[in-house]
Amino acid sequence: MAPSRQNQVPPYAKDEKVLCFHGDLMYEAKIIEVAVKPGQKPEDAQYQIHYKGWKASWDDWVSQDRIRKFTEDNKQLASQLQTEHKMRAQGSKGGKKGAKANGSEMSSARGSEERAAGASSFGGRGPRRGRDYELESEEAFLARPTIKIPIPDILSSFLVDDWENVTKNFQLVPLPHPRPVTKIIEDYAAYERPKRVAGSSHQDIFDETLAGLKEYFNKALGRILLYRFERLQYAETYKQWMSDDPEYRGKTPCDTYGAEHLMRLLVTLPELIAQTNMDQQSVNRIREEMSKLCVWLSKNVTTYFVNTYESPGQDYIQKAKD
Repeated sequence: MAPSRQNQVPPYAKDEKVLCFHGDLMYEAKIIEVAVKPGQKPEDAQYQIHYKGWKASWDDWVSQDRIRKFTEDNKQLASQLQTEHKMRAQGSKGGKKGAKANGSEMSSARGSEERAAGASSFGGRGPRRGRDYELESEEAFLARPTIKIPIPDILSSFLVDDWENVTKNFQLVPLPHPRPVTKIIEDYAAYERPKRVAGSSHQDIFDETLAGLKEYFNKALGRILLYRFERLQYAETYKQWMSDDPEYRGKTPCDTYGAEHLMRLLVTLPELIAQTNMDQQSVNRIREEMSKLCVWLSKNVTTYFVNTYESPGQDYIQKAKD
């Protein structure tokens, strides 16, 4: 029996009104474009989303797992998630004053431009969905493990320069990056792995942490690591990843972005991990491994950070501001 048409097309259509996850929250949105690569399954389609009431610079490319049908049940779930987030925010203000890690001011600057983008686990699990929704108490939230990653001064200064270049000078990190995150992780692994005993738990933890960092970077970049001015650049780059151009086909954020955006993830980790169910032992392991990575990166800044940012044309600047 031939497959039905329903199984031959993506589950969501162009111009369809939907609800879309951004972090742990859902927002009303409209699908403005559907992209399916040749030979790709319909359920693996990518959707360009426009959030209702937000400027086009917030448009995002997302996969099916972030979209929900615009139904009364899902609208109610979106409302519940908003309520839960407000309760968490109130608890955070009341019980976590002074808990910011080094460099978190830059993270907060991005956060003021983003919607409240929560996190899942460090291992890359997707955001919480309605199927396991539970209203968490303030006490439970404040009791979660915390993490503070020491950021060397030289990296902190790069973060400040990065923030100023993008948000004040309206410049961009050139893409593709000459030494992307994939290269950084490979080089760091080549440096650090010989110090671990082959087959030991220390080596396993090291390999798992780097794999998790890479996967998490790929998932977090478009959601929480970009300043508003960079979102248009990201949208253009995403289209290249989805194209048939052999230079870009199959590439990921780790293959395209570099140390500047990796540092943004590292200083954001404390906020992200605070929203997971990770146990204290796992948190301690991540802190240890990420601290070592930061020290190594601080000794190799001239190798992995770009010397100059690029200045886009007036056309880009105008579109990014609209």
